[in-house]
Amino acid sequence: MQTRIKICGITRIEDGLAAARLGADAIGMVFYEATPRCVTVDQARAIAQALPPFVTRVGLFVDVDADRVRATISAVGLDILQFHGEESAETYRAFGRPYIKAVRMQDHVDLHAQQRAYPDAVGLLLDSYVKHAPGGSGETFDWRLVPQDLEKPIILAGGLTADNVKDAIKAVQPFAVDVSSGVEEAKGIKDPRKISAFIEKVREDQ
Repeated sequence: MQTRIKICGITRIEDGLAAARLGADAIGMVFYEATPRCVTVDQARAIAQALPPFVTRVGLFVDVDADRVRATISAVGLDILQFHGEESAETYRAFGRPYIKAVRMQDHVDLHAQQRAYPDAVGLLLDSYVKHAPGGSGETFDWRLVPQDLEKPIILAGGLTADNVKDAIKAVQPFAVDVSSGVEEAKGIKDPRKISAFIEKVREDQ
């Protein structure tokens, strides 16, 4: 099965279009003010509307404000929600969109328990644990922490680059890979050459 690719932290129309043109399956937009990759609703709407068909528009939220999430879904037209907080499955389910639950990986994390806690999540996104940084740290985690018998699709994130993504896919066999800082020239600004190199590495031998 071909590994899907999400380019996250898109802040500009041209970066979203480059990701789509180069073969990304999804783009992610961050609605979390404590990161330079945060976009406003107006920015996100412009990016989402510029994308071609069949590119999934993902919105990333941390410690959600329910009214804000609903307003963002309506204004932007998000396809999938990605949550990095610790709210209940009931909270996430109430938004009426497919959602991905992000898990910050540490030695003690039980991914089988996470599956049970979020039974209607469409996938688990596994990212590196960095204190005070819910994502986008550019650091990898120990891929051996991921069991091979998980039922839910796994989206692998955390420090991926063109240099290590093939090894990551071999180790984890994820449904998808998610990259942000690994394809940037500066925080929030993507480098089309790095996106191209990353996607080429993912697609090799697939």
